Amino acid sequence: MRRSFLAGVGMTPFGKFPDQTLGSLARKACFEALKDAQAAPQAVEMIACGCARSGSLQARESGVGQLAGWEVGIQGVPVYNEKAFCASGAMAFNVANLAVTAGEHDIALVIGVERMSTRSGKGRPLTSDGMVLEGEQGFTPPAYYAMAARRHMEVYGTTREQLAAVAVKNRRAASLNPKAQYRDPITIDDVINSRPVAGPLHLLDCCPTGDGAAAAVIVSERGAELLGIDPQVEILASIVGSGYYANQRRDMTTFELDRHTAKRAYERAQVGPEDIHVAEVHDSFSIAEIIHYEDLGLCEAGEGGKLVESGDTSLGGRLPVNPSGGLLNRGHPLGATGVAQIVELADQLRGRAGQRQVPGARRALAHISGGFQEGDFATSGVTILARIGATES
Repeated sequence: MRRSFLAGVGMTPFGKFPDQTLGSLARKACFEALKDAQAAPQAVEMIACGCARSGSLQARESGVGQLAGWEVGIQGVPVYNEKAFCASGAMAFNVANLAVTAGEHDIALVIGVERMSTRSGKGRPLTSDGMVLEGEQGFTPPAYYAMAARRHMEVYGTTREQLAAVAVKNRRAASLNPKAQYRDPITIDDVINSRPVAGPLHLLDCCPTGDGAAAAVIVSERGAELLGIDPQVEILASIVGSGYYANQRRDMTTFELDRHTAKRAYERAQVGPEDIHVAEVHDSFSIAEIIHYEDLGLCEAGEGGKLVESGDTSLGGRLPVNPSGGLLNRGHPLGATGVAQIVELADQLRGRAGQRQVPGARRALAHISGGFQEGDFATSGVTILARIGATES
């Protein structure tokens, strides 16, 4: 397999933009990424696009990638449209990276886009996440993660304040991110006293809906030569997995699928959790970040609550997690999120994250989960990036 690199990234602000369309959001992110890569649209050899809800929300079941290509003037190239719930953007990134490392293409454009604030289509409930019958009976993502939180608290002694600390930490980071959806500071009390959703989770423990797009340009060494650039970020691993459903019925305090996917990513990248300097993880709910710490090997099982409480995962800590503000505060337009994580980490590794810059960051990890890991629709994606020259240090 060939080496692959990030040549450029871009994204829109995340928020609620009723005057925007899937096409206009994608266009802005793509042009920013192409400019960053010093690439003309005509240089792109393939497109991979992640968009989870275009059918149920926008009455456009397929062709979002083709629409995005048309918006920026790309014609005649293969386009892959990926749907994997929250992991749709990560799946698109994985498909493009596979095409580049396999030698099929040298310059690939990845797009993640979603428009959730305005609904123009008809379909199943937004919260069903593929489990239609269960969703209609109330078994939604907030309900599932609420049960996971209660179980984690019972088994490991995780406290309500530790859950709230995730939201507070990530809001503090989001306050430094001009593209984040929510940036006003909050406190532990604010989280605990916000509107109950599914006990013990309250409103500020839960990610918002919104609109947005993110894009990335992946190149091979030959692609970099064609563009006349020296990429600064290498893609060490892009791994996607599914399966391991039965384990969730035995233990709701861990996601075996994420453990398996992370293990494969570390092996591919030839690094371990101790080699990661900054991470973006799937904090769709405050408890999710705590569980993901453990499953990604950032701490031992049951230690996630103590880890966030220690400040180690805050900006300025030993291993900052979600310096963008995460899903809880940067926002979570489903298909855009996986690519937005890559944008943030690329900026961190290139030293251009502004006030939220993690000093000396050389290796970064992105993680996202899609669908119910309790049901038959789960997808897990783990990407590991490195600043060029960092793999030997």
